[in-house]
Amino acid sequence: MNKVWDRTIGRVAFTNCDPLYHNLSDKWRILPAPPSWLSGHVVRRDCLMAPIPSADFAKFNDQLKLVGELGIVSLGHVGSVLLFGDRPPDHMREIAFPTDSSTSKRLLQWYLDKQGLDPRCVDLGPDLKSMLQQCDGALLIGDRALRAAAAYPSLVQLDLGAEWTRSTGLPMVFGIFAAHRSADEKIIKEARTELIQNYNAFLSDKERRREVVTRAANKIELTPSRMDQYFRSEVSNLLDAQSIEGLSRFLVDVCGMESSAVMACIQAASP
Repeated sequence: MNKVWDRTIGRVAFTNCDPLYHNLSDKWRILPAPPSWLSGHVVRRDCLMAPIPSADFAKFNDQLKLVGELGIVSLGHVGSVLLFGDRPPDHMREIAFPTDSSTSKRLLQWYLDKQGLDPRCVDLGPDLKSMLQQCDGALLIGDRALRAAAAYPSLVQLDLGAEWTRSTGLPMVFGIFAAHRSADEKIIKEARTELIQNYNAFLSDKERRREVVTRAANKIELTPSRMDQYFRSEVSNLLDAQSIEGLSRFLVDVCGMESSAVMACIQAASP
């Protein structure tokens, strides 16, 4: 366990959380990691809390608690959880799944099952070129998906956020903030409050928004207009009532959690 774990906040090493962490006060240490790694960090108490894959919360819910109000939410098209290939999904014989993802892998498997498709699924490192050299399809998430879609738009076959919303009518919650069950509620509230204040400042302060968008665009080599579109209409970091409904649906229908257990976790996280 990290000696300063309760002053350390994990973050996804993608731009989708940049509005939350931009100019976060120096009272907090930041632990960046791929989504699926953050789950282990929270379980081991390497950090106070982190945005972890929703699918991993289902897996570790006996050790973790929801923080509430914060998440990684798609508003239909997400733009950063994409299936690539030179043919539609129903003609893919093998699909490469990235090793840095949990929720998107479960979501793609849900889609394939719903469509009655049974391609061979292979775990590979998240590199589009090498994935498509070995498989007909490749799932990418985060900044890699954003860059690949900009470079190879004709290879985008499926946006999983859009598919979930089309099927359920609900937002897709790819990640939720979670903490270890032993974590101090007072410190969790302190961290959550600052992150929410940061996000609200991003939404209301044009100069702050410009700073976040420009920095994110430069970091992953996309245009500021593309990043602004991403933050404005594709991804959100706040959980509203519809997002919570979408999260509950995913945890029950896709991850197999009992609805009563999901409801108890959500109610316990209410501010």
